[in-house]
Amino acid sequence: MARGLKKHLKRLNAPKHWMLDKLGGAFAPKPSSGPHKGRECLPLILILRNRLKYALTGKEVQSILMQRHVMVDGKVRTDKTYPAGFMDIVSIPKTNENFRLLYDTKGRFRLHSVKDEESKFKLCKVRSVQFGQKGIPYLNTYDGRTIRYPDPLIKANDTIKLDLELNKIVDFVKFDVGNVVMVTGGRNTGRVGVIKNREKHKGSFETIHVQDATGHEFATRMGNVFIVGKGAKPWVSLPKGKGIKLSIIEEARKRLSVSGKEASAVSA
Repeated sequence: MARGLKKHLKRLNAPKHWMLDKLGGAFAPKPSSGPHKGRECLPLILILRNRLKYALTGKEVQSILMQRHVMVDGKVRTDKTYPAGFMDIVSIPKTNENFRLLYDTKGRFRLHSVKDEESKFKLCKVRSVQFGQKGIPYLNTYDGRTIRYPDPLIKANDTIKLDLELNKIVDFVKFDVGNVVMVTGGRNTGRVGVIKNREKHKGSFETIHVQDATGHEFATRMGNVFIVGKGAKPWVSLPKGKGIKLSIIEEARKRLSVSGKEASAVSA
């Protein structure tokens, strides 16, 4: 009789955005239980081995982690399958590097390099606000944190700016029309835009209409939207492309212009 969680994950069952090759073995790292969902995270082994190329094998990753070189959100993590997820800060003090995990417009995790100043905070989406024992108010965030005595104006779906050293709420932004958002689920994952309006459907999902910087409009469910700043200005730096999805033709043109520049540079 099977007891507890499954310990294995087949390569073909792994999330596509991990970008593991089909023929690179039968298995993939199964993310540990943690603050992010198994299919919406990037285990540390993939960050160090497949993305940053600091290790060639799982054993090397383990020895790097056991030397306590890698921190996630300011805490040393030694589990190679620890699930790092959206908005998490992965720091490697030895190389003076800080990365924030954000999505690109194809829905894949991008390790976005950030300065020391920006690595001291993260944005957290509020899942719920409740009262605990003796009437103490607290809120739950999307990454499993519980914070007591929040500002009474903070409600579900708002975003808080969290100081990682003090674990305190520094600032917050309401879920309102006119604020800038990043889409974290569905077909528009990774797109950034400003909320135009929200449709309420009783007994069903709320729909949010978003307009990106180029004027393209798209709609998604409320659960897929993550406020990243007040007005049109995001509080975190965005990865290359600034969350603007290009059409297939625009992408092809961009590639051609880049290859053309490279060819001219070589010939010069």
